[in-house]
Amino acid sequence: MSVPLVRLFSLDLLKGFVAVGRRMSITQAADDLCLTQSAVSRQIRALEDQLQVRLFVRQHRGVAFTPEGERLFRSADGAMQQLQDVAAELRRRDGPQPVTVTASIGVAGLWLLPRLGTLQRQHPHLDVRLSASNQISDLRADGIDLAIRYCAAAAAPAHAEHLFDETIAPVANPALGAARIASAKDLAALPLLEFDDPRPWLHWRNWLGAHGYRQASRRGILRFNQYDQVIHAALAGQGVALGRLELIQPLIQGGQLHVVTSAGSAMPSPNAFWLIHATDRPREEVRHVAAWIRAEAARVTSGATPAVAPARA
Repeated sequence: MSVPLVRLFSLDLLKGFVAVGRRMSITQAADDLCLTQSAVSRQIRALEDQLQVRLFVRQHRGVAFTPEGERLFRSADGAMQQLQDVAAELRRRDGPQPVTVTASIGVAGLWLLPRLGTLQRQHPHLDVRLSASNQISDLRADGIDLAIRYCAAAAAPAHAEHLFDETIAPVANPALGAARIASAKDLAALPLLEFDDPRPWLHWRNWLGAHGYRQASRRGILRFNQYDQVIHAALAGQGVALGRLELIQPLIQGGQLHVVTSAGSAMPSPNAFWLIHATDRPREEVRHVAAWIRAEAARVTSGATPAVAPARA
């Protein structure tokens, strides 16, 4: 028998529960709801008190469902998503809604932002919101229309659209004198700019090793936790970076960065960039932005890039 409506828990408590369940993290759920961690924790405790069951157990990183919590989430998540979808449909009647595009911080700063002027000229009345984040979002749950993902083909969703591949080569400000480098050994004599990232093909050790030189830079290595920081440091002449050539193509074509192919051939990355829709029936504004992203990606694939040689382990 169903619980009477008057005795059903409040929607606010259910929102907090679903937000935590979607993220498996009270901290991230609090960010989604624009609340403090303690406020979300109180919501969960209040819901548990009303139901008289435990819904989550805390773990070293995040939380996990109890059997009762998992059962409630299976029903509550679907119901909440239906409410979100209906609310979005009703709000669209009041006027055009912003098109939200998410991408990693590096892709947003180096690839999307420099190109937004062309989108504004083509569609001056579009309202576009750029969400730069290195976290993988649940597009529909987070109100995001389009995402640019960086992954291998095998990891891309079935409906993902391939935008362009990735090529890796050393790049530097021409003023650094990198044009005179004749080998990987000469390159290692310069300060190297390292992206602090778990993917090995974005590391200097991998690139130098593939070209027969395994020592680290004799001038030291500067490390950055965001890729756009690496490129800004290269532009400032602070060292040589591993360039992800398709992302920084305008900087190369404009002469601000020089590709140091004399030290070794450019290498292919195992990952590529993909466009993902939140729904298979996007509204007109989203279709315009997606078409613009495809057109800009086509410009990248048609641009001149250095010859790519197979990577050696």
